[in-house]
Amino acid sequence: MPARRSSKWLFQKTESFPKKVRFSFTGRIDNLALDIFEGIVEARFSRQKKETLRRVDLSLEKLRVLLRMSHDLRYLDHKGYEHASRMINEAGRMVGGWRKSEERRAV
Repeated sequence: MPARRSSKWLFQKTESFPKKVRFSFTGRIDNLALDIFEGIVEARFSRQKKETLRRVDLSLEKLRVLLRMSHDLRYLDHKGYEHASRMINEAGRMVGGWRKSEERRAV
C-alpha cells in the first residue's frame, strides 16, 4: 500500500526537523496528514461526500504550502520535498477524480 509507506515516511521526515520548529511546522504537517486520512475514510462512508472531499482537497493544499515553506526554510531537503510533492499531487488527482465522479452522480 503506497499510502501507508508515504504517511510513515512523512512522519519520519518531520521528526528530523529542528527542535525550534518541532511544535509549529511538524505539528501542523502531521495533523494535516492525519486530517487527510480521516477525511478520506469519512468520505468513503458518508452521504455528504462532496463536502468532505472539498475539505480533504483544502487540507492537501494547506499541506502543500507548509511543505513548500519547510523546504524554503531548509527543514526539508530537496529530495524529500520532491517526493512529498509527488505523493500529494497523486493524492490530489485521486481526490479530484472522486469529486468529479460525485458531481456527475448528483446530476
